[in-house]
Amino acid sequence: MFNNKSILITGGTGSFGNRFVSYILKNYNPRKIIIYSRDELKQFEMQQVFDEKCMRYFIGDVRDKDRMISAMRDVDYVVHAAALKQVPAAEYNPNECIKTNIYGAQNVIDAAIATNVSRVIALSTDKAANPVNLYGATKLASDKLFVAANNISGATGPRFSVVRYGNVVGSRGSVVPFYRSLLDQGKRKLPVTHAEMTRFWITLDEGVEFVVKNFQRMQGGEIFVPKIPSIRILDLVESISGTREYDVVGIRPGEKLHEVMVPEEMAHHSLEFQDHYVITPAITFFDKTVNYAKNKLDEIGKPVADKFEYHSGTNPHFLSVQELKTLDNETLL
Repeated sequence: MFNNKSILITGGTGSFGNRFVSYILKNYNPRKIIIYSRDELKQFEMQQVFDEKCMRYFIGDVRDKDRMISAMRDVDYVVHAAALKQVPAAEYNPNECIKTNIYGAQNVIDAAIATNVSRVIALSTDKAANPVNLYGATKLASDKLFVAANNISGATGPRFSVVRYGNVVGSRGSVVPFYRSLLDQGKRKLPVTHAEMTRFWITLDEGVEFVVKNFQRMQGGEIFVPKIPSIRILDLVESISGTREYDVVGIRPGEKLHEVMVPEEMAHHSLEFQDHYVITPAITFFDKTVNYAKNKLDEIGKPVADKFEYHSGTNPHFLSVQELKTLDNETLL
């Protein structure tokens, strides 16, 4: 699918962007991979790893629509990974989060339509479902923008879809490297915001492969949600430190005890496939013939049960301490 195609990744110097580029270079022969981000140092560091002829590095911010239009010329596929993601930082800097996560999302949409790219996938988060914090609220707004963009682009314009998943094992700024750094400093007890906290858990490789697969599946307007396991925070503590000793530090501003990826309120818009769920658009598009129960790969989905909710605390699949330990160790490789 990506052979001889041009791909642009916003926020491409992040954990996802690095792993996505590695996967594409290993499995395809793209014409161009464009890394679009605002940090020149991270771009320089990434260039030392990925210096293939197809690689391009664009300094730019998703807040700058004109720059985005320039970067997207002759691009076939876009992955929108740029976002302000730290929950407490968003609570204390709400306007900055809104500028990047909402206005930036609209700029990506406008640029994609102006340059007539083929397909766009925006990365979302479990925090966008029934949000209680500003970060989640901005990502919910972003999800709505990308779904509705299919109407704005019309019959011949780009198709837009969203991928929503949970915490990424070992990604920059996440809990696993944070816990490791504390242990390296000699800390004996790890901080826990609440002993009963649960989270959805996905590896970077799984996230990348899910995005790639959904470029093949998408018709436009879907929110794709992978079936992934949950974790209990105390199991994570034990897997990393070897003990269940911890200090309760209290839930941070805007933090949830559990996460949801498919809210009960969206059950009547949701379909279950073998390895994922799809939340279908709540609005009617110009093309009323789209059958989301059968995707572009001819996979068949069925409606979920009434009052279905995909919830990290009631997920039937939880990782054991040993499974977590194995995953944690793999992030060191």
